[in-house]
Amino acid sequence: MVKQERAVRTRALVLRAGAEVIAARGYEGATIAEILDHAGVTKGAMYFHFPSKQALAEAVIEEQTNISTVPVTSSRLQDAVDLSQRVARALQSDPLLQAGTRIAVETGFAEEPIVPYQQWTSVFRSMFSSAKEIGEVLPSVDPVETAEMFVASYLGVQLFSQAATNREDVCERVATLWRHLLPGIATPGVLARIEPDGVGDLDDFGGIPQQHEATDIASS
Repeated sequence: MVKQERAVRTRALVLRAGAEVIAARGYEGATIAEILDHAGVTKGAMYFHFPSKQALAEAVIEEQTNISTVPVTSSRLQDAVDLSQRVARALQSDPLLQAGTRIAVETGFAEEPIVPYQQWTSVFRSMFSSAKEIGEVLPSVDPVETAEMFVASYLGVQLFSQAATNREDVCERVATLWRHLLPGIATPGVLARIEPDGVGDLDDFGGIPQQHEATDIASS
């Protein structure tokens, strides 16, 4: 039991260290040596969980979608908005999501891209499908097409925000995206009730537990 707990802690430690280094250096710029140094573990300990940098990157992508859940409320369309705003808020400080973005962008044109698009599309497709079932979405709306369009637009919005303001205005830009999207998919009665800025606790987004004292990689 003690060994299992230690293994779980070590995996989380390496995963977070990898996310922090990739978020700061980029996927190509991050080195195994720096990740090991930042995590404070041996090469053997890392390779026990992640046999390569690609395996670590794939785990980062998987982890960010595993924690992308929000409470189910009476409005699945509002739930979708809230999730997007939670992610936007977390993007400002969570190395897991920041690393995921850099991995997706930098490997997008590689022979073996490591991208979260399919996972995120599946998450929002499910929410749009549920919204359609309860009459929140127009009958003509295809949840699959809408999810793909939203995820593509969302990626562009947050990348633009990163370039323009270092993500300081990402939540406002996501709200603007919803204001343009909602009139085309929401039924009239529902449209007036949806809050593009999100509702509830938008800071509650899981993330990787902090297992060690963080250091400023970007300035090192």
